[in-house]
Amino acid sequence: MKFLSPKSLKNRFGKFVFLSPLFLFLVFFFLILLTGIGVSFLGNEKSIIEFFESAPFVGLANYEEILLSKDSSFLSGFLNALRNSVIYTICVSTGCVVLGLFGALLMRQNFKGVECLRFLLLLSWVVPTYVVGILWGFMWQQNEGIINVLLFDILHFDVITSFIGAHWEYHAGELVKPRWLTGPNTIWAIIIPTIWRSWPFYMMMFWVGLTSISRETYENAEIDGAGKISMFFYITLPQLRPVLALVILQSVVLNMYSFNLVAMMFGNGSGFPGKFGDLLMTFIYRVTFQSWNFGLGAALSTLFMGVMLFVIFFWYRLFREDI
Repeated sequence: MKFLSPKSLKNRFGKFVFLSPLFLFLVFFFLILLTGIGVSFLGNEKSIIEFFESAPFVGLANYEEILLSKDSSFLSGFLNALRNSVIYTICVSTGCVVLGLFGALLMRQNFKGVECLRFLLLLSWVVPTYVVGILWGFMWQQNEGIINVLLFDILHFDVITSFIGAHWEYHAGELVKPRWLTGPNTIWAIIIPTIWRSWPFYMMMFWVGLTSISRETYENAEIDGAGKISMFFYITLPQLRPVLALVILQSVVLNMYSFNLVAMMFGNGSGFPGKFGDLLMTFIYRVTFQSWNFGLGAALSTLFMGVMLFVIFFWYRLFREDI
């Protein structure tokens, strides 16, 4: 029989103590996860107290209502939120990756004032998301908002774009400025502030990745006659693939679960930005906490989580050699 020495016991106990916070967090996380999944099998009640006291077990009824719904208003609202979330995630993720990589390449250059530029580029990242939502909500106002004032009163964007065939609405000789917070423009009213808020973080991640690439690699390629574009595609991008993989994963997950900016921009809790701006998280919030339908909201969240797990699996298959 093999006995452990006091030193071995001490080492094992030390490892257990060191890992115990992580273990407790995982237990707590899975308890919450299982509770949420369990709630999705319960029926609806008028209040949260009544729900946990007497909500009946309804099996897969909530999932059937989502996937086979005969309520046209619920189905259209769900499909609109799903469509907007996909468009929002693709546009914001693409914008953040492109601007982040461009900003990182710019910060890597050595020129006078680069330190000051790095500080200025990070300013939008430190602004809280709820402040961004309120601020841009005022900026998007039709007549008094600074965006329309800048575009049409100062830069005369309508006149400039008319030369390329753009058509604008006029009333009594006055331009009818676009409405950004209602109608089809709503999706852009939440995409642009999100990119403005988020891209400096990805710029910093790319910048750290660029610092790991030796300058000698570029110097040797330049001696061999390689141009800037060739070095970017054959040296920079391949070396940045591990960082790019993490950036894409984080951007997709965070944007699909986006809530705060829309909630603050349109007010009233999660508000209702209309069919062109509603996201899955704001839709689930209204179903759960404004309609008090906890079972249906939990079912929506569970299905949403399943879709995101599939996205993560696809991401892993695509970048598994880089992580």
